Amino acid sequence: MSAMNAFRSVLFVICMYATMLVMGLIWLPALVLPRGATLFGIRTFVRIVRFELRWICGVRTVIRGQENLPPAPYIYAAKHQCMWDVFVPFLISPAPAIIMKRELLWYPVLGWYALKAGMIPIDRAGVTRALRAIISTAEERAGEGRVVVIFPEGTRRPPGEAGNYHAAGLGGLYKRLDLPVVPVATNSGLTWPARGLVRRPGPAHFEILPPLPAGLDRRELMRRLEAVIEPASAALLEEGLAAQGRRHEPMEKA
Repeated sequence: MSAMNAFRSVLFVICMYATMLVMGLIWLPALVLPRGATLFGIRTFVRIVRFELRWICGVRTVIRGQENLPPAPYIYAAKHQCMWDVFVPFLISPAPAIIMKRELLWYPVLGWYALKAGMIPIDRAGVTRALRAIISTAEERAGEGRVVVIFPEGTRRPPGEAGNYHAAGLGGLYKRLDLPVVPVATNSGLTWPARGLVRRPGPAHFEILPPLPAGLDRRELMRRLEAVIEPASAALLEEGLAAQGRRHEPMEKA
């Protein structure tokens, strides 16, 4: 990693969190207004971060396949490689409801807005109780016409590593909500690794794949979901590495 790339990466992180703090303070009145004001503020923040990521770090966010999106509500089930994956749904939908770790609600600014925006917190301490709470809240959000966002692997994984798709969380949502599932592949971890400050120039692709219909058997859903996300993400990995002029060997050191 060059010294200039390291400098740009640190500068981006500073700018991103400074933007979060400044916008969070400016937008405080939205916390007592209808939810739409908060969601608009979050979308504005995400657009600013996308601009910072592009012009400071040289990372272009490329979203493909939006023609595959059905009318909301639906379940957005995405490959998860980095923090940026959580923001991208706001570039696709005006009001995504993201299933997120409950601990994030404790963060100043971020937690306030996540709570007001109606995100779906998960308490990992009690699996059965947490699942019931998630399904109940997700049902409310879907009833509002919102997109429910879930990362079926459960955690971030480096590019090229196949995930362990969990049937319990997504399967329970899928059965209760009776909605189509939109698979989303990515290679975002090539430009924004799961850990560390490094941001590598290049395209961060997000590919929206054709939706899987409601009404499938849970096991069939998970099988088909993995069968479309993993090959698409592998193809994006090759495309991203080629754009960066890299090969698979140095990828672990990203």
